Amino acid sequence: MNLKIKVPATSANLGPGFDALGVAINLHNEITIKSSNFHSVSIKGEGEHNTRLKKNNIFISIFNDIYQELSGEKGTFRFEFTNKIPFARGLGSSSAVIVSAIASAYEMANIKVSKNKILNRALFYEPHPDNIAPCVYGGFVSSVVDNNSVHSLQKTLPEHLKAVMVIPNKPMSTVQSRSQLPKKFAMQQVVYNLSRASLLSAAFFSENWEMLKIASKDCIHQDQRMKNMPELKQVQKSALEQGALMSTLSGSGSSFFSMCYETDALGIKERLNREFQDFRVEIFDFDNIGYVIEKNV
Repeated sequence: MNLKIKVPATSANLGPGFDALGVAINLHNEITIKSSNFHSVSIKGEGEHNTRLKKNNIFISIFNDIYQELSGEKGTFRFEFTNKIPFARGLGSSSAVIVSAIASAYEMANIKVSKNKILNRALFYEPHPDNIAPCVYGGFVSSVVDNNSVHSLQKTLPEHLKAVMVIPNKPMSTVQSRSQLPKKFAMQQVVYNLSRASLLSAAFFSENWEMLKIASKDCIHQDQRMKNMPELKQVQKSALEQGALMSTLSGSGSSFFSMCYETDALGIKERLNREFQDFRVEIFDFDNIGYVIEKNV
């Protein structure tokens, strides 16, 4: 059996929703897996010149482990990767790898499984659901982990909303970025973020988009992370001045996510292009589906 899995990029945290909130972006990796007499790998796009990815590939490692667990066989396959999600830019590239590897292993083993099961297996490899949940379900997703299980609510996003992504020319390490965050927070800071994360979720589900500018403010992680790339503060300021409904660090960075009405998207992109000529600026639709598998391609 052959299959192709398409998996979206994600933007997580969304300001105050640290490790809990995320959205899926219409930017995808595609992986084709074919039964074969011998193991082979091809990579196009992100990582195509990195020879180590063919020998030490996290997707293949997770896929092989789960496929063998489910089928009792090792199997040999040809893996064809078309990677469009940038590495280490806060767009959920690692979550896309984890989710697609698990989901495709179940499919190749011919075992039907719910998306909720895939999400909870992904939690073993990625303990924070803010990226993996929208990667699985699409749209806006609010998640918690309770007793080692993910519980999520998903909201489909309307077509008249767009994502404007600023993607810098240098990465940020999630591990390094997280290590710079304080280990303790004052009660006032906790309440500040809790209240805004709650309001942000309510605004998404009630489609009160004008509330997002207030609700997306954060005092826990963004300023600390942006010290490594202070020009990102100006990205946020410019996007909001140009009409963005919200503008937040994407994951741990270095990308920056702004959500806006379709009518404002081009103006925001043009201003950010003028001011940050070394950065890539793109307009994306939102992905409301999550990963998709096509068999016998």
